[in-house]
Amino acid sequence: MTDLTDLRLSYERDELRRATLNPDPHAQFSRWLEEALGSDLPEPYAVTLATADETGRPSARTVLLRGHDARGLVVYSNYLSHKGRDLHVNPQAELLFYWPTLERQVRAWGRVERLPEEESTAYFHKRPRDSQLAAHASDPQSAPIAGRAELDAKFAALHDRFPEGQPVPKPDFWGGYLLVPGGWEFWQGRPNRMHDRFEYLPAADGWRITRLMP
Repeated sequence: MTDLTDLRLSYERDELRRATLNPDPHAQFSRWLEEALGSDLPEPYAVTLATADETGRPSARTVLLRGHDARGLVVYSNYLSHKGRDLHVNPQAELLFYWPTLERQVRAWGRVERLPEEESTAYFHKRPRDSQLAAHASDPQSAPIAGRAELDAKFAALHDRFPEGQPVPKPDFWGGYLLVPGGWEFWQGRPNRMHDRFEYLPAADGWRITRLMP
């Protein structure tokens, strides 16, 4: 076994105090995300999406956050992918953001629902043309494939099917998911593993904020 027990960092960049937290977790997230976007982090909008199937078997992968508002957090995928199948039978998920240079993590969990078709279509046509074609080429996503040549051949055939200048239609099997947060957690690394953690849970008058043990 490779011994990694001596590899560790001391988190000393910042602190998180109850008095500085926004009472609205989405506003708090927006502030932290803007700070991450303004840092030197590559793809600070990358996020781990965790799902589970009907048996409870978990699955996690990195996706890209493509929007957020008061409703929740938005990602896009093939509805027939592994994550899509999980969400079909178990429409609950968690998103985890990790911003190492800021020594911060954010978790959001809750129910997941499909975005309205018009929103998914509008986003699809904002994507680069080759990304639109790739959405078609990778179907069925997560399924076995004989080799790279088969995938490249599908991609090339789609260039012929939809020549430059011809719109690429959004596939019926592709679109957006909205995670509606039922809870949030904000984590700020601190020295000696004495981290600051705050959880937001729904309350009658908004959100109840609780400091958690590190």
